[in-house]
Amino acid sequence: MTSLSNKLAVITGSNSGIGLGVAEVLAAAGANIVLNSFTDRDEDHALAADLARRHGVKVRYIAADMSKGDDCRQLIAKAGDVDILVNNAGIQHVAAIEEFPAAKWDAIIAINLTSSFHTIAAALPGMRKRGWGRIVNIASAHGLTASPFKSAYVSAKHGVVGLTKTVGLETAEVNITCNAICPGYVLTPLIDSQIPDTMKKYNMTREQVIRDVLLERQPSKEFATIEQIGGTAVFLCSPAADQITGTTISLDGGWTAL
Repeated sequence: MTSLSNKLAVITGSNSGIGLGVAEVLAAAGANIVLNSFTDRDEDHALAADLARRHGVKVRYIAADMSKGDDCRQLIAKAGDVDILVNNAGIQHVAAIEEFPAAKWDAIIAINLTSSFHTIAAALPGMRKRGWGRIVNIASAHGLTASPFKSAYVSAKHGVVGLTKTVGLETAEVNITCNAICPGYVLTPLIDSQIPDTMKKYNMTREQVIRDVLLERQPSKEFATIEQIGGTAVFLCSPAADQITGTTISLDGGWTAL
């Protein structure tokens, strides 16, 4: 595995789900970690302590609300010399456009897109000074294609892909790369918790819900895994990926090939 010893990685939205999984794999590769979410609970700091103990790296938890630009920039300032930035924080809401609450639109754009602008803008000066940096934006298959009733999410993730391209171009000559990982459906605890209600709604088995509802557009009929996303992030931080920048890597079982 690629060694990221002495590198500091900040992962936004990382006290559960994909973010925590990515932090796990980066820590296993030797990176020191800053976990983040908007809460500031004992269990958040306990997650950091457990990750540090299991992988023998330094881990801190820093609370910051990714809907607020100042919080995003303060997260980077508090973290210190950020070598690896993983923009993962995100929320979702599903509704027809004419029924989509304006406040939900604003929150999704702020957390899923604008937070990445703020964290990248805050982290880049230090990366430029040290002559090395890796930015990994967790986008989505919905950054490359669309689905109905997800206007804000699709718009935000398309924006993340565009931001990724721009940052990749602006940093192409200074040993800093910026790329986006675009997963299809991932079986996170949040997705798993929604399956029983869907089973009742459609009178389906768990297997039918997974194959015919959740993975309807995913040709492999298999979920992408958190470990695969983390492994891709580590690869993007490795020397093998030094010439990969400003682009996307899809982990969607063929979804965007359709």
